[in-house]
Amino acid sequence: MISDPGKEVQAMKKGWIAVLALAAVLAAGPYAAGTTQAERQAPLAADDSYRLASSAVFYLRALGADGAVGATGTGVLLSARGDAATAYHVVKGAAKLEAVLADGKTVSPVKVVRYDERTDAAVLELPAPKSGGGYPFVARRAEKLEHGDAVYAIGYPLKQTPIVTQGIVSSPDAVVSGRSRVLIDAAIASGMSGGPLLDEQGRLAGIISGSLRTMAGIHLAVGMADLNALLPDGLRTAD
Repeated sequence: MISDPGKEVQAMKKGWIAVLALAAVLAAGPYAAGTTQAERQAPLAADDSYRLASSAVFYLRALGADGAVGATGTGVLLSARGDAATAYHVVKGAAKLEAVLADGKTVSPVKVVRYDERTDAAVLELPAPKSGGGYPFVARRAEKLEHGDAVYAIGYPLKQTPIVTQGIVSSPDAVVSGRSRVLIDAAIASGMSGGPLLDEQGRLAGIISGSLRTMAGIHLAVGMADLNALLPDGLRTAD
């Protein structure tokens, strides 16, 4: 039998194409099926996360009955209509609350809608925005944090000085004084309480709560499950 060299070459090409296609599928691993676009999204660096969320972070003043500033902290907007969150200890006992937005505008009065002193979470309501378009706000993370996840903290140690720090999740679910807490090693300064803890996609992953005296360099955050428990139904994310 006389063979056809052209057909043999075509058969060899088809064989190599099949091998290369199989290798590509194997190399794709878990991304070949069942992986969402969000899961494949490249992680953001601290500067990108800050730019994505900073316009939704505000300086928060807690005033006494005499108008004097009793405490200051940070808050973060969760919706265009003015739903926001902070740490409860920042607003506890305040006669009046004022928010200084990222653009320098002061809005008041800010209302405490719901709070849980045990978890240190508080939900706020800013006045309805006067101009069209609403407030800038952050997206919220639905997935649970895990040990070693990279996180970024944003807050206002000074009125006109927002800062960002970065670290990892030291523990996603530590029991501290009978309460569940997220432990992080991102640096936290006074005034950052109530600010957002962001994940690598710039999503809200917790609320900065304070420091842990028994562990140098380890700080506390309110987890999303505790915050979600206080939010209106339309704002809740999956626990």
